[in-house]
Amino acid sequence: MVRVCQSTIIDAPIEEVWAILRDFNGHDRWHPAISFSEIEGGEPVDAVGSVRHFRLADGGELREQLLALSDKDRRLSYCLLEAPLPLMGYVASVRLKPVTDGNATFWEWRSEFNPPAHRRDELVKLVTEGIYQAGFAAVRDLLRRGSVGSPVDARSPRAVAAPVPSASLPRAVSTLAPGQGATTRAIVIERYGGPEELLLKEIGLPPPAPTEVRIRHTVIGVNFIDVYCRTGFFDLLQPPGVPGMEAAGVIEAVGSAVSGFAVGDRVAYACPPVGAYCERRNMTPELLIHLSDDISDEIAAAGLLKGISASFLLHDVHVVKRGAIVLIHAAAGGIGQLLVQWARHLGATVIATVSSDDKARIVERLGAHHVIVYSRENFAEAVMRLTNGAGADIAYDAVGNDTFGGSIAALAVRGHLVSFGQASGPVGNWDIGRFATKSLTLSRPNYAHYTDTPEKLAPHVARFFQALRQGVVRVEAPTRYDLVNAAVAHRDLESRRTTGALVLLPQP
Repeated sequence: MVRVCQSTIIDAPIEEVWAILRDFNGHDRWHPAISFSEIEGGEPVDAVGSVRHFRLADGGELREQLLALSDKDRRLSYCLLEAPLPLMGYVASVRLKPVTDGNATFWEWRSEFNPPAHRRDELVKLVTEGIYQAGFAAVRDLLRRGSVGSPVDARSPRAVAAPVPSASLPRAVSTLAPGQGATTRAIVIERYGGPEELLLKEIGLPPPAPTEVRIRHTVIGVNFIDVYCRTGFFDLLQPPGVPGMEAAGVIEAVGSAVSGFAVGDRVAYACPPVGAYCERRNMTPELLIHLSDDISDEIAAAGLLKGISASFLLHDVHVVKRGAIVLIHAAAGGIGQLLVQWARHLGATVIATVSSDDKARIVERLGAHHVIVYSRENFAEAVMRLTNGAGADIAYDAVGNDTFGGSIAALAVRGHLVSFGQASGPVGNWDIGRFATKSLTLSRPNYAHYTDTPEKLAPHVARFFQALRQGVVRVEAPTRYDLVNAAVAHRDLESRRTTGALVLLPQP
């Protein structure tokens, strides 16, 4: 995933600049690359969801959709639907801010997209110079000539505007003097154990280091890995410590050595170090993800870790192909629901297991071809019956002890068992010779090994967000708990009382 961010100062009042940019069908009147534009279906130019169909000066045609528009914040975002160039997953946003020491406007234009590796530099240059910098220069020239209502000649020469150095941007960076501390409410684990060890406490929050940002959480994700940290099964948390690996929020302060992030940016993360169960925290920003306007904080916090996991489980650990038979355990859970939808989209036959009829109905609505309620029947025998004795090509098993042996029995010859969790307990010791009877493959993927660098993480984030935007998968509204009730959330998660994702809500 490539992120491009350009900015400039326009020597004009913010109201005049916004009047030009908020017209989603007006870019042919000022951008030199665009010769014609129209809104499909006659929709209003400021209606979220409207699609503009436009033609470039070189004859190329594109379609873009308005995702969000706020007159209060003077901000809009849009995505690319069709284009003659491979700008996959392209989402862009425009944001204006008044410059406080003069009657001028700060204009930021940013985007993210996923180009083919061999054309990365070419497409980044095109977006940076041919779209953003050329657009800056055109609007500046238009306002200078005082002809906002007249068309701009796309053939006229334009001087390319140089991006403004970040030091001159009117960024409202919070300045915290050395030694000026703060506090935040957090869930603290003082010793390993059950949900009762999740205690709400007021803890110290030092100023961000030069290489850190401070995030005010709006929504916090709850995942089974948090249970493993609480019990001590994983050593990601050493008591006393704060659990949690997933959250979304807003940047409140930026360290002096940080670039690419600003106060007010919406971000999310799904990564170590643990510490998400709190109202505010400091983090290094390498694995932070900018959120576009079409991805809500709740969807990010409820779905990011699960979506990234589903991405590498279906595309890296095992490449699911059309015609494959896929067995998915705990299919009504957070990751399970995404696996069901995504595997079906990839052309697989999906066999899902659940623990109740209510969960079965949920999974059926998500597209599972067959649903087995394993409290009523032996799922391995059911899989063999449904496949006429062939078995499943791959089994995704996050349940562990209760299902591991049955998963082996349900697999086809040369089948692949992906064990990525153990909600019901460790699987115990197995004789490797058992796998030879079917030439089985066993994988035990570690989340961090697929996500611990920006280069590893970016493709999975891009793939998941693209799947959301295209409707390949959807993340249902999560079950919500106040931060103080984290222990209740853990009890519900471990007892399998819930379906889908769980989130914690800090106090506003």
